Amino acid sequence: MILTRLEIVKEVKKGNISISPFNEDMLNPNSVNYRLDYDLLEFDEILDAKEKSNAKSITLDEKGYTLQPGKLYLANTYEKIGSKKYVTQLIGRSSLGRLGLFLQVTAPLGHVGTYHNWTLELKVVQPLKVYPLMRIGQVTFWKIKGKKNKTYAQGEYKQFEKAQISKFYKELK
Repeated sequence: MILTRLEIVKEVKKGNISISPFNEDMLNPNSVNYRLDYDLLEFDEILDAKEKSNAKSITLDEKGYTLQPGKLYLANTYEKIGSKKYVTQLIGRSSLGRLGLFLQVTAPLGHVGTYHNWTLELKVVQPLKVYPLMRIGQVTFWKIKGKKNKTYAQGEYKQFEKAQISKFYKELK
């Protein structure tokens, strides 16, 4: 079951949902918008699942930056988001999808117990200019059913505040 706007506000006040900074103007009927932070990682070479990837680091400014088709971009949420009680799901905004931005296509699900700046996966179908602190996506909060037997407290990417490249290559060694 998904939480509504009013339930999200109640759970933030109770401390069961954490969003920092929290701004009620970012609330939707059943989600909270999140913003793009200032840093991007851009990949424009052949990526190999067995090797650590290299990325170009880009810092966004008020002039924006144009994302290009055929490249993978990683960024992070400006807000730290998480919950000790609910599952988070980070999704794109339909208004940006209509501009050709694919966001969080493969990894939208967060785990109970996580709280951090989330790494975002961005792909575009045509050139698209993005800006720091633009509302780029939304997060929803879902009640879990069944006994919670453990949290994701020791996750591979949890401790980071900036976008992280894949560590999948470690699994193949």
